[in-house]
Amino acid sequence: MGGNTFGVLFRVTTWGESHGEALGAVVDGCPPNLELNGEDIQQELNQRRPGRGQGASPRQESDRVEILSGVFQGKTTGTPISLLIRNQDRKSTDYEALADLFRPGHGDFAYFKKYGIRDHRGGGRASGRETAARVAAGAIARKVIAREGIEVLGYTVELGGVAIEPGSRGNSRENELFCPDAKAAEKMRDRLEAARREGDSLGGIVEIRVRGCPAGLGEPVFDKIDADLAKAVMSIGSVKGVEIGAGFRAARMKGSENNDPMVPGGFKTNHAGGILAGISTGEEIAIRAACKPIPSIEKEQDTIDLRGNPRKIAVKGRHDVCVIPRIIPVCEAMVCIVLADHLLRQKAIS
Repeated sequence: MGGNTFGVLFRVTTWGESHGEALGAVVDGCPPNLELNGEDIQQELNQRRPGRGQGASPRQESDRVEILSGVFQGKTTGTPISLLIRNQDRKSTDYEALADLFRPGHGDFAYFKKYGIRDHRGGGRASGRETAARVAAGAIARKVIAREGIEVLGYTVELGGVAIEPGSRGNSRENELFCPDAKAAEKMRDRLEAARREGDSLGGIVEIRVRGCPAGLGEPVFDKIDADLAKAVMSIGSVKGVEIGAGFRAARMKGSENNDPMVPGGFKTNHAGGILAGISTGEEIAIRAACKPIPSIEKEQDTIDLRGNPRKIAVKGRHDVCVIPRIIPVCEAMVCIVLADHLLRQKAIS
């Protein structure tokens, strides 16, 4: 299977399946002498792990990370860093009834058509469980970019049709939904509970902000930093759309409205979202990701089996009602990986 590695100089390869013995990542290209220990990675994984918060999967995984290589006496050595996360709460029997059925909204049908075989236990590589490895790798990338003063923060802007008030500046980590608007968070909880009772699921929108990014990161043609950011975030299974800066609103603006005038102190506005011509401008980078509803729902749906016969399906088991907020650490991780890669690429030419 191709497509398991991301990055040019800071390269991340993830491996493992939802119901396998373990999953993990190999990070190659991390600079030496970076202080790193398991707790640096663990605090990121704790924000993503299942079994926490309203509407979350009850699967209980400690997601304890083991650093197998690339670190000596608390510092990176410049060699590949291998990370291991064991699957401890697998209940593969939950999926036995689905062995010959394609779950609507999942990758089951597409995987089977591509490979002629699929792991029906939670979706294998297509499972959201794979993202634990991304978060572990992203924690290392965050350490790399932090040395340059770059900060990455994601938060919920919409869930189940409930949106935060524009300009909300609350602490998004004060509630389990990572929502900076406390009133909106309360309404979101109500939507989650209603969807759970109905055996249904919800989608939402995440925003990721990058502060302190220097100007000049990114390549001007195929490796634009906004193109790499879009690919990185879009590679997360539940993400169906990505926009940067004004995004789709820019299509409804005039040039005089969308342009960001410049003054000696910088830009007067930031509709470009901190990126021009695929290169960072030094302004805050703003990325939004549209996340689809979780496809595993208890409501009965039409499907087909492996032989193409019409069937009915109702997916039981342990599933989230919404990918938010657990997807937020994943989005942050992918953004950190892109920034670490482009930071090292820029240092290589300067």
